[in-house]
Amino acid sequence: MGQCGVISSKTVLVFLNLIFWAAAGILCYIGAYVFITYDDYDHFFEDIYTFIPAMVIIAVGTLLFVIGFIGCCATIRESRCGLVTFSAVLLLVFATEVVVVVLGYIYRAKVEAVVNHSIQKVYNEYKGTNTDAPSRAIDYVQRQLHCCGIHNYSDWMNTRWFIESKNNSVPVSCCKPSISNCTGTLMRPGDLYPEGCEVLVVKKLKDIMLYVILAALTFAAIQMLGLLCACVVLCRRGHDPAYELLISTGVDT
Repeated sequence: MGQCGVISSKTVLVFLNLIFWAAAGILCYIGAYVFITYDDYDHFFEDIYTFIPAMVIIAVGTLLFVIGFIGCCATIRESRCGLVTFSAVLLLVFATEVVVVVLGYIYRAKVEAVVNHSIQKVYNEYKGTNTDAPSRAIDYVQRQLHCCGIHNYSDWMNTRWFIESKNNSVPVSCCKPSISNCTGTLMRPGDLYPEGCEVLVVKKLKDIMLYVILAALTFAAIQMLGLLCACVVLCRRGHDPAYELLISTGVDT
């Protein structure tokens, strides 16, 4: 009966190590996705610390590859030292992911204030050229999120670009894709996206941070299960004579 319990624990542990490898790939993908997405919206927030959860997620994903390798080797070789190392590193990663969750909640709460502070500045820097980074950022956001202006399209009338251009129109990135020959003129407001970008940018960034938080929570739970299985195997190995006989018999053969 003891042997079955140990073998079952070992089987679960090996299976969890395989999950760790898969989790490592997923975490690295999520971290990269956050970096790439934030790069598209980085003009709308100035706090570089918002990237910290994504950087930690990528680091944890990379470390999980190593943990999975150590765990598999230690489980298959019945190495007490390997299992102790595996458990210690796993506990460290678990603590790191708890930090990621905390930071994620903190920065998710700050997103709205940061965007509110910077979005007006970005719109005032709009020049309408592809060579200008703020202009590219605004056009990209308006096309991707189907929005126009900060609160609505009328916000463009207060920008330097609108005043200097004197053509009574907003950027064509405000035009609905279903409207052909749209020039962004304010004489035809029905051709323009009615919703402002501020709320949608905040929602997008909050959703991204929520993905990081949920990923960290999910894999932290899996790691706790792996830690418990490693502890079970270690305890059985030290106190179960039948298990020691099983190990010695396996080594002799």
